[in-house]
Amino acid sequence: MKTRSFAALGTALAIALCAIAAGCRQDMHNQTKMKPYRQSRFFADGQGSRQPVADTVARGQLRENEVYYTGQTTDGEMVAEIPMPVTAQVLSRGQQRFNIYCAPCHGRLGNGQGMVVRRGYKRPVSFHDPRLVASPAGYFYDVMTNGFSVMPSYATQIAPADRWAIVAYLRALQLSQGARLAELPAPDRDAVAKAGEAPPAESGENPSGHGAEGH
Repeated sequence: MKTRSFAALGTALAIALCAIAAGCRQDMHNQTKMKPYRQSRFFADGQGSRQPVADTVARGQLRENEVYYTGQTTDGEMVAEIPMPVTAQVLSRGQQRFNIYCAPCHGRLGNGQGMVVRRGYKRPVSFHDPRLVASPAGYFYDVMTNGFSVMPSYATQIAPADRWAIVAYLRALQLSQGARLAELPAPDRDAVAKAGEAPPAESGENPSGHGAEGH
């Protein structure tokens, strides 16, 4: 009998707790609160969504370094150099981001022969064009941030650090196309010499076997 009594008591307690919990949830649902974009009679302007308090900055969004976040000086001039250390890790990250966001139009070599261009999209100017080779680093950052011509802004897709990493990789691409054999380290010169001795590819394929853009 005692076992049945305890079982019945446990069941009753469970039911009571469920009822209390359900009541709490309903109270929370009915409580006074602000919903996004809903009208409010609490504020004089009738809007429930409020503007940020004047002169406040959200945590992690204080952008004091204007050069880093705009690519320009306080005078509005595009900065000539990348305002962060360029390491092997930065270049690797820049290559990865470039291949994701830029290569579809600009090609992995930066020559303007990306896949969507082959499908009929307007061809962008090659990054190896003398004008772009001479352009300051801030110019490329600004174009990624604000867009240019038919290219949209990529500010929401590419973080500032990644934009600069892409600029660093662009510079590496430009240098690679204009490098002289004598300027390369000895191991690289030997590799180029061996590549030049390789037999010509058949059927129009790249000797490396990686396609027309060498990737």
